[in-house]
Amino acid sequence: MKKYDYVIVGSGLFGSTFAHEMTRRGRSCMVVERRNHIGGNVYTELTENIYVHKYGPHIFHTNSRKIWEYVNRLAEFRPFTFSPVANYKGVIYNLPFNMNTFNRLFGVVTPEEAETKLKEERKPYLGKSPENLEEQALSMVGREIYEKLIKGYTEKQWGMSARELPAFIIRRLPVRFTYDNNYFNDLYQGIPAEGYTRIIERMLEGCEIALGSDYLQNRSEWDGMADKIVYTGMIDEFYGYRFGHLRYRSLRFEQSILDVENYQGNAMVNYTDTVTPYTRIVEHKHFLKGNQPNTVITREYPIEWEEGREPYYPVNDKSNTETYNRYRQLADMETKHIFGGRLAEYRYYDMDQVMERAIEAAEQER
Repeated sequence: MKKYDYVIVGSGLFGSTFAHEMTRRGRSCMVVERRNHIGGNVYTELTENIYVHKYGPHIFHTNSRKIWEYVNRLAEFRPFTFSPVANYKGVIYNLPFNMNTFNRLFGVVTPEEAETKLKEERKPYLGKSPENLEEQALSMVGREIYEKLIKGYTEKQWGMSARELPAFIIRRLPVRFTYDNNYFNDLYQGIPAEGYTRIIERMLEGCEIALGSDYLQNRSEWDGMADKIVYTGMIDEFYGYRFGHLRYRSLRFEQSILDVENYQGNAMVNYTDTVTPYTRIVEHKHFLKGNQPNTVITREYPIEWEEGREPYYPVNDKSNTETYNRYRQLADMETKHIFGGRLAEYRYYDMDQVMERAIEAAEQER
């Protein structure tokens, strides 16, 4: 049996970054990937000469110059400003909430007018500590914005009433009094010119890769191949659901190739009403400003996770966080296994945060 310094479970951003760092240090790595391709959820594939984000849109954004320079050594990045729009019953609103949104909703023109109007909208809901997402949103933006642009989308996304969701989910809701449609405030933002899969390929150069292999089905065999195991899968599954299942939300993707050059005029349109069954439509060519004769769109349908589906979003309410902490206590006692990434740490990370965590984990292995 061949021996490696590390067996890395999962070829998403955490596993691939860790593998890249250790390979640079002369360590040997075997990457075990359950899917039939590398890249995890950032996987992109070429369809109709368009780089399609197979598992939802990924826009790289960061305030870290170190991480920005790191990814630019791996790929050429094209400038991209992420400016999604919301479609509420056929009316289009700019996101995040900014002066364009307020003008559309209330007819206000100046920041002073918008602030005055928002104070009026918020006034009935101030004076007590919000106990759920609905109360938090109402205290921040008032009833009209909540009903049109938050409630429907959020309840579809999480499969729960906004009154049952924790308030912290929306506490960082961006509200701007400028005519700025850039969704992110980060200093650096872009899209890789050759897709994210090419970045993963470069990071995994020098590694052996086993695709279509489930680590947990042959755990003792994989564990015997290395001194250390890097695990990026679901932490509750790793421990055989000893303390019960953690809750996740999953997604169903409906991809279509359309014989039109431009379907919706934007990379992403959110559908914020309660009747439309999907939350958003992604038109992939707009990420790189393509001029292909056809276009590819993906509709996203949030669904509850169950075994056999891909977990995408941890549901970090009080009950699930308490359960996760019990699993975390077990993980902290492990000496052979390193846990990292969204599923192993049961929290939502942006891409730059995942890479930072993986680099830090690699540095601790020196």
